[in-house]
Amino acid sequence: MTINQETIISITEANQNFSRAARLAEKHGEVIIFRNNKPKYRLVDLEREPEFELSDSERIDVAAARILRLYRPAFEELAK
Repeated sequence: MTINQETIISITEANQNFSRAARLAEKHGEVIIFRNNKPKYRLVDLEREPEFELSDSERIDVAAARILRLYRPAFEELAK
């Protein structure tokens, strides 16, 4: 497993600043959280992780959120 240096965060930092860890996961697709100087946890952006198993309703929610985010201006114009 190759780990991008930009995606490493300590468990202490993840606990104290989870929003930073979440932003890194959004930017890079995942964050590796180290505990005792060893990789212990993996925080993934579910919208970018194709291997993560989701139920059908969860997939619909993720797809709908992605479509709304991408085409929000068009939907707002149509709603007028």
